Amino acid sequence: MWKTIRQILKTGDATVQYPNAPLKRPEYARGKPEHDSVACIACAACAVACPPNAIQFVVDQKAGTTTWSINYGRCVFCGRCEEVCPTRAIELTEEFELAVFDKGDLEETSTYRLQRCSECGAYYAPAKEVAYAARILEQSAGDDDEVRVAREMLGKCPKCKQRADAYRAKRHSETQKREAGEK
Repeated sequence: MWKTIRQILKTGDATVQYPNAPLKRPEYARGKPEHDSVACIACAACAVACPPNAIQFVVDQKAGTTTWSINYGRCVFCGRCEEVCPTRAIELTEEFELAVFDKGDLEETSTYRLQRCSECGAYYAPAKEVAYAARILEQSAGDDDEVRVAREMLGKCPKCKQRADAYRAKRHSETQKREAGEK
């Protein structure tokens, strides 16, 4: 028995003193994702990429809003949301201690306005996402026909875009026939 006690005293502690002492974390350890609601454009790329469906978007057409939410109880800290975010609105932090008394404290939400269609007035996309697309189009080089048409279409819902595309295609087809008949 004394031999075993001497061996234990020589060896020292085999466990970490956490939570009484800080835990030494590996260099590239991932913690909880932090969401910046100002930088977020509500594109839902993070929700599509989230394997455990911890991030979700809920659209309320009547109120004209979309609500981003994350449930940290479901999050596996994989970092996919950070990888796909076009505006870096989600970044993984070093925080990993998420113990709470109420499950509701593990949820975070942000609400964003939806954009109305310039023709029919229906809500169709987050306003911040449309503004982001407009900024990207402004940076595009040239003022060719495609960029002009894209700028016109930016404020329209998918149904109105489809009607406009069909009208443009019909007009183009008629022009082609007319030009072929003149030759």
